[in-house]
Amino acid sequence: MRNQILLLASLLMLFLGHSQDMDSSKLLKIIEQESDTVKVVGNSYQFLLNETMLICVFDDTANRMRIISPIVERSKLGEEELLNALVANFHSVLDVKYALSDEIIWSVYAHPLKELSESQVTDAIKQVYAAALTFGSSYSSTNLVFPGNNKKVEKPKPKILKKI
Repeated sequence: MRNQILLLASLLMLFLGHSQDMDSSKLLKIIEQESDTVKVVGNSYQFLLNETMLICVFDDTANRMRIISPIVERSKLGEEELLNALVANFHSVLDVKYALSDEIIWSVYAHPLKELSESQVTDAIKQVYAAALTFGSSYSSTNLVFPGNNKKVEKPKPKILKKI
C-alpha cells in the first residue's frame, strides 16, 4: 500500500511539474494556423483575425508572453465604459483583461510562455479577439460569466422624436 501511495505521489508530481515547453517558434506556428496573416516584427507577431489586429509579444528569456488587441482611444470613452470594463474584468472576460496603456484600451492575455499548451494559445487568441469585439456591448471573452454583482452601467437610450 505504501509503495502504491509513493508511486501515485511520484506520478502526480511528474504530471504537475511537467512544462509544455512552448517557445516563440511553436507560438508562431499556432498563430499562423489561427490567423489570416502574420507579420514578424522583432519579438512580436502582428496578425489579423477577421480584420481585427492582434499582437503577440514574447520574451523567451523572461518566459513571458502577451496576446493583445487595441480597442479604442481612451479619449473616446466615457466613465461608464471604463466602469463596465472593470466589472467585466471580474465577471465576464475570464482569462483576458481590459487594460489601459499609452491612452489606448486593450484586451490582454498574459501568461508564462514555456507553460502554455497549444490549446491555451488557441483559446487565448479567441478570447482576446472576442473581448475586443464585445467592448461596449457585452464586454465578454466567452459565453461564461462568473455570478455575482455584474451589473454594468446602462447607457441612456436616445430619445426618439415624434413626427409632427
